[in-house]
Amino acid sequence: MKRGEIRWYKFTAPDKKRPVLILTRDSVLEYLGEVTVAPITSTIREIPSEVFLSKDDGMPRDCAINFDHIQTVSKGKIGALITTLSPKKLKQVSEAIIFALNLSMKGGGVPLVP
Repeated sequence: MKRGEIRWYKFTAPDKKRPVLILTRDSVLEYLGEVTVAPITSTIREIPSEVFLSKDDGMPRDCAINFDHIQTVSKGKIGALITTLSPKKLKQVSEAIIFALNLSMKGGGVPLVP
């Protein structure tokens, strides 16, 4: 498991199994029992706190990573790998997280990729 991977996750009822993007940094993943993820949804709102994904990104259909619903979940419930995001998409992820959490690079925000 690595940051930038999209994997399956089974959310507690009444939700369902859905893809999530791994956000936790690689250097601590092996030591943690939980991991921070952003859920992926087929509801595409085209807002700055989302990143659009398509078949070109390795997804089965058009969808969006939703950074307004970032959460920490049990690492043991993370499932199979679907795809890994490109550096270009990871830059969009950084921008969406900064927007969603109202962070500013001037205020000490740190991008996910250099």
